[in-house]
Amino acid sequence: MKGTTKIKIQEHLDEKWKDCFEGMEITYEGENTIITGKLKDEAHLHGILNQIRDLNLKLISINPA
Repeated sequence: MKGTTKIKIQEHLDEKWKDCFEGMEITYEGENTIITGKLKDEAHLHGILNQIRDLNLKLISINPA
C-alpha cells in the first residue's frame, strides 16, 4: 500500500492507545479522532481495523491521504 492513510473514528481516543496502532499518528478533528500513517500492507490495515473493533470504537471512514 502506497502513501498515507487517514482513518476517522467517532469520539476522542486517548493518546495512551497510540502504541496499539503501530506507530500511527493520533490527532483530533472536532469530536472525532484521526489515525494517520503509512500502512505496510493489507494485513497492517486489517490489524488496525481489528484493534478499532476490539476497543469498541465506531469507524467513520478510511481514506488515502
